[in-house]
Amino acid sequence: MQIDTKLLGLCERVSAASYNAIKNLVGTPEADTTLYIGADGTPTKLIDEVSESAIFQELQNDGRSMRVISEEFGEKQIGSNPEMTIVMDPLDGTHNALAGIPFYSISIAIANPCHDGINFGYVKDLVTGDVYCAELGKGAYLNGQRIHTSENSNLMESSISVYGYRHNVTKTANISQAIRRIRILGCISLELCYVACGKLDAYIDVRGSLRLTDVAAGKLIIEEAGGMVTDEKGCKLLLQDNFINQVYMVATNGIFHQSILEIAGR
Repeated sequence: MQIDTKLLGLCERVSAASYNAIKNLVGTPEADTTLYIGADGTPTKLIDEVSESAIFQELQNDGRSMRVISEEFGEKQIGSNPEMTIVMDPLDGTHNALAGIPFYSISIAIANPCHDGINFGYVKDLVTGDVYCAELGKGAYLNGQRIHTSENSNLMESSISVYGYRHNVTKTANISQAIRRIRILGCISLELCYVACGKLDAYIDVRGSLRLTDVAAGKLIIEEAGGMVTDEKGCKLLLQDNFINQVYMVATNGIFHQSILEIAGR
């Protein structure tokens, strides 16, 4: 695996801190206590707060100055002269963790101090321990082994994760009619990694409520695995820091990307 071992080591220490902090909270009534409305506009549960606090402590222990963008806390600077920007979701799949459903993760993306492009992505399955990571221009990996998106070119034989309910049921229905299997697993970062390693053929989100913290790492991992990620028009996906963005996301193995765009655009 030819990626930056120092950045990987930092992510490993951070994810270990998160796991150790929440492992005894998963599936408990206490974990579901709402503390406040987070920076992303959604309720922050006790389990989210515990994970984030443990992570910030580990980042401070690292000793390097950095800018941190987190789903719960918002933006925080550690030190006076940031060497990097970290975009993270301390616990992706909070509802799954609260319910004791074994599908949740930590997602960490690393950029330069100006945050003008993600160059390192890391997602850890906090149940299985599987680690997905990628560095710009150096490929994507699962537990140290190179991964690639699926080679499936037949939409009617595809397995796709689709998010688009309430106001977007028509788009969801159009997509459903064109494919074989739909999966909604409740942890975006892991679902994106499943596209990267070929377990899923695509991830589509037509809710119009994307957050940078949810997809920053997974987007890079898919692209480095040979897939494609765009907005609903096929343009580069541009997301503001820690805001809910009114755009759609289409992430595929790259082979039938245009076909998915045409269906999702109806």
